Amino acid sequence: MFSVRWAARFTALLSASAALAGCEAPAQYDLILRGGTIVDGTGTAPYAGDVAIEGDRIAAVGDLGRSVAVLEMEVAGLVVAPGFINLHSHARPEALPTAVNMLSQGVTTEILNPDGGGPLDLGAQLLALREGGLAVNVGAFLGFNRVWSQVVGAADRPATEDEVGRMQALVEAGLQEGAWGVSAGLDYKPAYFASTEEVVRVLEPARRWRTVFSNHDRLTPETRYSSRAGIDETLEIGVAAGLTPVVTHMKIQGWEQGRAAEVLARMSGIEVSGAPAAADVYPYLAGQTGLGALIIPGWAQEGGRDAMLARFRDPALRARVVAEAEEAMVARFGGPSGVYLPQTQRELVDVMAEMGITSGGEAVVRLLEQGSPRAILRFGSEEDLVAILRHPTSSVACDCGASTAERGHPRGWGTYPRVLGRYVRDQGVLTLEDAVRKMTNLPAETIGMDDRGTLAVGMAADVVVFDPTTVIDHATYEDPDLQSDGIVHVVVNGELAWRDGAATGARPGRTLRRPPPSE
Repeated sequence: MFSVRWAARFTALLSASAALAGCEAPAQYDLILRGGTIVDGTGTAPYAGDVAIEGDRIAAVGDLGRSVAVLEMEVAGLVVAPGFINLHSHARPEALPTAVNMLSQGVTTEILNPDGGGPLDLGAQLLALREGGLAVNVGAFLGFNRVWSQVVGAADRPATEDEVGRMQALVEAGLQEGAWGVSAGLDYKPAYFASTEEVVRVLEPARRWRTVFSNHDRLTPETRYSSRAGIDETLEIGVAAGLTPVVTHMKIQGWEQGRAAEVLARMSGIEVSGAPAAADVYPYLAGQTGLGALIIPGWAQEGGRDAMLARFRDPALRARVVAEAEEAMVARFGGPSGVYLPQTQRELVDVMAEMGITSGGEAVVRLLEQGSPRAILRFGSEEDLVAILRHPTSSVACDCGASTAERGHPRGWGTYPRVLGRYVRDQGVLTLEDAVRKMTNLPAETIGMDDRGTLAVGMAADVVVFDPTTVIDHATYEDPDLQSDGIVHVVVNGELAWRDGAATGARPGRTLRRPPPSE
């Protein structure tokens, strides 16, 4: 994928190395990180060395004792690794020029439009982001949910042949604009109304692109909200459509807790065009979404919010909604005690007490009648989380993104340092080199990004420097906006965007597009 210009630079770098070997004038670079512990992203063992950067590329790695640079930084005792790649980014455009919460975690690249969302005109989206300035790099998925709602609308009905054709054209157009794959959130309405077979048909144009299908799994009352059934559907769609399936923010919920090994074994046996089925995972046992999105039944959400509120006003329909909402809460989140409202910092059970009711479903309906609050939804077990983290094709992704909002999920400030501190240093669940691989080379390989994710000559100069002895998260569900410790420096395309634990204000980020497949 490298251009002629980079080929020429690579040749020049080789010449510089040869000159150094011949005791000629020392090589000169823009930046050298000296004496760090290099963890290169491939999963190989750490080693001591230096990293040199020239322009926006890594120019040399190893013992660079005789080399000089415009800026030389001593990083002894610190880890030098590729910049972290977030495969599941809900970044806000207005936050990307600063991206403090992401830089403070070591993230240098975000892939937008997860869960099926985002604009359909990716070219316009990326252009606007570039013109607004970027502290980190961004790429984008094409969102299946947006494609479906644009063409079919909010009704629970099959797509016509004409509509399938129109959706296929939108998928092709998104990939032509550089989408890194197709994302979906089949658990969210109205994409929830698309059958498995319809999803496969709509994805047909993506087959020749040999890319990914990343999906927030669909859990339905017909399967008792089975995580396994939802994951199986994601895998089935990917295989049938000829795309690598990615089980996004993978989890084992509710009554199926403790079965991660069984589900992961199923995933391990699947390959598409030689690429193994994959997943991404964040290191928490609760997610965040709209209060009603995963609790209110699909039939009640058909037609959008106004139609839903009208059903709430019908006594018979309201009773049915309440009963099914309670069923969903029990099966997925352990009941009302599994729901927390971050914007008001209240447990749902406390809200119920204030309302003088014992029905969690009724409390949810009343809250939705007042607005559209966010909810922290508790699920799963630590045992399952550890199993998913350890799986060889599971990347770490935060299900967050650059944001200036308050009262969010702690993953927005803590994901990557939490893995490095809690699960590597404190618990030994992962080795340092494997954890870094899951944040760098693995996500890059999963989506086909071949110039980032590894510390090697010629690769993009996205680099994070962190202290393995202090790196840790501090954000909690009650106080979710606390900055993590331990991320010392972050380099984006050769420029320091984060230095000595603080943002520099630089905007070196770029928009990244996936090239078309070679025929």
